[in-house]
Amino acid sequence: MNEQQSPKASKEAVKQVSSIWLVPLVAIGIGIWMFYQFITSQGPEITLTMDTAEGIEVGKTEIRALNVKVGVVKNVTLNDDYSAIQVVVQMDKNAARMLKDDTLFWVVKPRIGKEGVSGLETLLSGAYIQLRPGRNGKEQRDFTVLEIPPVAPPDAKGIRIILTHNEAGKLGVGDPVLYEGFTVGRVEKATFDPDTKKAHYQLFIFEPYNGLIRKRSRFWLTSGIDLNMSAEGFNLKIGSIESLITGGVSFRVPKERDPGALITAELSKFRLYNNLKQVKERFFDEYLEYVMFFDESVRGLNEGAPIEYRGIRVGTVQKVPLSLSTMDKGFTNKQIPVLVRIELGRVLQHINYGSLDELKLNLEKEFHSGLRASLKTGNILTGALLIDLEQYPDEKRPDTRQYSGYDLFPTKAGGFAQIQKQIMAILNKVNELPVEDTLKSLNATLSTSQKSLAAAEGVAKELTGLLAQKDTQAIPGEIRLSLEQIQQTLNGFGPDAQPYQNLEQALAQFEHVMAELQPVLRQLNEKPNSLIFSSEKTPDPIPAGGVQ
Repeated sequence: MNEQQSPKASKEAVKQVSSIWLVPLVAIGIGIWMFYQFITSQGPEITLTMDTAEGIEVGKTEIRALNVKVGVVKNVTLNDDYSAIQVVVQMDKNAARMLKDDTLFWVVKPRIGKEGVSGLETLLSGAYIQLRPGRNGKEQRDFTVLEIPPVAPPDAKGIRIILTHNEAGKLGVGDPVLYEGFTVGRVEKATFDPDTKKAHYQLFIFEPYNGLIRKRSRFWLTSGIDLNMSAEGFNLKIGSIESLITGGVSFRVPKERDPGALITAELSKFRLYNNLKQVKERFFDEYLEYVMFFDESVRGLNEGAPIEYRGIRVGTVQKVPLSLSTMDKGFTNKQIPVLVRIELGRVLQHINYGSLDELKLNLEKEFHSGLRASLKTGNILTGALLIDLEQYPDEKRPDTRQYSGYDLFPTKAGGFAQIQKQIMAILNKVNELPVEDTLKSLNATLSTSQKSLAAAEGVAKELTGLLAQKDTQAIPGEIRLSLEQIQQTLNGFGPDAQPYQNLEQALAQFEHVMAELQPVLRQLNEKPNSLIFSSEKTPDPIPAGGVQ
């Protein structure tokens, strides 16, 4: 019998992973791809240091370059010592090439400054951080945000120069740079070097005015109003409206001077002068120094006062007084030494001298011919003095020729001092008059006159009695008339008579005048110059030494 064959089972492989898992795998792949794209599209992170976070919002405040967004604020924190704000900024990928060591950042917000009103558009949109791309230098990731916008725009053409001064605070960022009153640039930066102890002011001169910067250009501070009162009188100058409010700096090449080569090098250095007068004085560097001695007061003679010869300036006062000897050595000749200088540049404008040696030889000849210096009032209102040079042929030159290493310039008492001496001589003569003896003599004369008048009055009374007698009345009419005339004459000398009263009034007035004159004479004895000068006067400096 055939065995019945049983059917065989077929085997099939069962799928372990479902196709549904492809969905998350694809999502993960897309996420990785998006993250890669995000990472590769992001630019670098930079850190900005600011004084305040006013107007800065995380995720909202943008970084812009030429009004195009190139980044956004990512985080705002305090630094380690809490002295500043650190702002982390996420920059775009294309902005990486802008980040150099000369890149500048500043906050744009509404401002009212020296250059006008700016940033008004941020009233609605909010503040943003402006970026000026760097052009040279190495890449950098840490920056300090400027407090105010830079002066020159990114595409501005011109030249930057440096001015040096001994004091800081003379100029501020944004102050105008003026040429003949016209604004040609701005102060871009102000710093102070502690090593040299000098202030440095960086100026940007816009094109085409950079062609005005020459080798011999001179820069000086410009104030809105410049009022100068000196021995030369009043000098009032008014600058532009902007300099009137903020001040600034002016420059030019002094007149009648070679301007020199054109300055093209960046950050060339120049000196900053305090005023235009100091600039002009700088060109009189060649001079002869002398010491002048004055017997009279030097109050009103200040440093910088002019020295003139018949109205033409030839020099400048340098120091008043030069030096005074110590008190223990006492005073010698009681003269005040004044250091002066005769400037070759000023003399050259009127007389042609080739060198200082020629000028010195000529002055020595003039000294022997009678050239003398004296004080003269330059300004009545301010009391400023100047030194006037004049020829006095009869004057002899002093034997002493030097003082403290300086040559002596012969001097002569000024006109005012001579007038004062003459007045003093007159007062001394008045003081020597025997006023008291004269008063005593007048008093004696007055007493004698009073006695004489009393005797005349007695005689008049006796004559009146005599005329009243019968015997006298019997005298012929002519004699009686004569006696009556004599009586009338004697009555004229009585106390009720007008001549008697006039004499008494004259004597009384004379006594009153002499009584008032006595304090004046006493004051003249004590202070002979009190009629010219006030008795309360600050004492003049008295030297402790004189000519050696």
